[in-house]
This record gives sequence, structure tokens and C-alpha cells, in this order.
Amino acid sequence: MKEHIIIGSRKSKLALIQAQEVIDALRSVYPRLSFEITTVKTAGDRDRKTSLKVLGGKGVFVKEMEEALLRREIDIAVHSLKDMPTDIPAGLKLAAVTRRLDPRDVLVSASCVGLSKLSSGSRIGTGSQRRAVQLMNYRRDIAVTDMRGNIDTRLRKCFGGEVDGVMLAAAALVRMRLECRITEYLPVDKFVPAVGQGALGIEVRDNDKLANEIVAPLSHEESWREVSAERAFLKALGGGCREPIAALGVVKGSSLHIRGMVANSTTLEVMNAEIEGKSSDAEQLGLRLAQSMMEMGAGRLIGRSG
Repeated sequence: MKEHIIIGSRKSKLALIQAQEVIDALRSVYPRLSFEITTVKTAGDRDRKTSLKVLGGKGVFVKEMEEALLRREIDIAVHSLKDMPTDIPAGLKLAAVTRRLDPRDVLVSASCVGLSKLSSGSRIGTGSQRRAVQLMNYRRDIAVTDMRGNIDTRLRKCFGGEVDGVMLAAAALVRMRLECRITEYLPVDKFVPAVGQGALGIEVRDNDKLANEIVAPLSHEESWREVSAERAFLKALGGGCREPIAALGVVKGSSLHIRGMVANSTTLEVMNAEIEGKSSDAEQLGLRLAQSMMEMGAGRLIGRSG
């Protein structure tokens, strides 16, 4: 039995924290195994200035990690699940989804003022088209500044006066122990989170029996069902679409509620819908919501005719 497992991670501080979180969980289950982190530089890490929409959106933080898996340079890849495309390369699989942290978006405001009370003309930084469109739909009088870079860089720009605030994922700040910086948790009915936001996706080679067995105990069933519904929704609408698509599934007991959002980044139109059903039918619920929104006209917003 292989006793040394290599974990692939991006080089950012947050990614390394996430990888270490997985290693700590694995060590608690397998104290006799040794684990090592190998960093992989992705296209999204190499280019921190170009808009993610121009770079290609989903996949820019994942592709090189998947290639390292296929070359057997690493045994396990740890991703922010929101970065993972719905189409996974042949030979690989999403083997586990960790217990999800708070999936909401948050506002960090230099003046500690919430979004509804920011003065007209305030500048908010974000690198996400999804956040930008929902923000502009919520308050047309606020200016959105395209901003990329790691969490520390964005916070420094915020408190250094380059912008009046930044929008980030709550889970990222929680993992970095920076919750004290959060000014406001944004309501999910106005700011639907990215698919998979708050959870980690653990990817392995499909035929690597050992890796599949090792990571299985880390998967959290409720989180798995939530993100399965969200990813099914995204895939049905076009996983490679560059227009904003978002969803949030919430399991309560045996039921699952999923809220979906599609938008057009040019017209700033936003469409929301929701559905509820059995959590055991997670993927079907995601598909049904996507079909319902297409019937409502979502295809026009994201460039799909049917």
C-alpha cells in the first residue's frame, strides 16, 4: 500500500490553507500515512490582471492541476469547488466534497458601511462578473471596479483607498481567519453565490482505487447533494457559458431548496427562480430548475436559443 500521498494545490495562501485543511482531515483518519503538498501554477495564477471573463472563466484555476493528476505527478487535487467546470476530463473524477462553509458573498467596506447605505458613486472591487451584475442590478448608482489578486491584495486596495469596498466569498475570509473584516453578509435572494461556493472539491484519477478510498471519508453528504443540484443546473444551462450563472442549494432534513440566477453582463438583466424537492433527487432538481428558467426566457440572457 502506498504510504506517501501527494496533494496538489495552487500556490496562493488561501489554496494552501485549503490543502492543509484536507491534509489535517486525512491525517486524523490515516495517522500512518504521510502527506506532502505540491504547488501547481495555473493560468489564473500566472495572469492576475486580465479579466477572468477574457481568460475563460471556469477552468483557469483547475486545468494545470488536472494535467498534473493525469501525469501522476500528484495523487489528489484540492480545488475551490466553485472553480471546477462541470465537465471533468476523461480519467478523472470529483471524488469528494467537503463540508461546506458559509456560501454567501460578503462586503468588506473601508468605512464599515453596508451596501444599502454606501454613498452614490462608491467604488466596489470584484473580479467576478456574477457579483458585478448582481451588484449593478441592486444599485445602479455604484461603480464596479474590476479587481483581481489574492485576498490580502484586495483588502489592501480596499483599506488603502483604491476602492470603497470589495466583494468576496465569506468562506475565503473564514478560512483565512479574517472574519473581522466582514462588514456585511449579502442576502442570497439578491446575491446568489457561485455554484459550489464554500466547499472544497477533491479530484482524483478515476482508476486510482487507493486515492478514491482515502478521500471518501472527507465527503459530506448534505454538501454533496447541494452542490450536485447546483452543478446540474449550471451544466444544463451551459457550463462553459461566459455569462453569469449562479445557484445555491440548501438541504434541510430530507428536502432540498435550490435558487438559480442567470444574467447578462451587458444589459445587466438578472433572472431568478427557485424550486424545492427531495434531497435524494438533487441532480434532477437542478435540471428541472434549469428547464423552468429556459421556459422563462433565460436563454436570451445567456445567448442560448433553446
